[in-house]
Amino acid sequence: MKRSVLFGLFVTASLLASPSFAAEKDQCAVNLQTIEDAQAQIPEELADQVADSVKQAQADHAKGTKQGIDDCVAETNQTIQDIKNANKGGK
Repeated sequence: MKRSVLFGLFVTASLLASPSFAAEKDQCAVNLQTIEDAQAQIPEELADQVADSVKQAQADHAKGTKQGIDDCVAETNQTIQDIKNANKGGK
């Protein structure tokens, strides 16, 4: 009985912990996909800035380091926010 309880706790802890480790790496990819999906909504005056931001984020992501991923997430979060603000009509 004790072994099955411990095994259950281990499985539960593994399931709960694994998304938190993968989420950080995936957040950059999710943000890049969000930007890609929003291409039709990007105003012309913002298109070059978004393209530059995506290139920078992809370069950061390609580093494969925690700092690179953090930089990618920060860059893409800012770009997504800029797109949302531009579609609202201002900052």
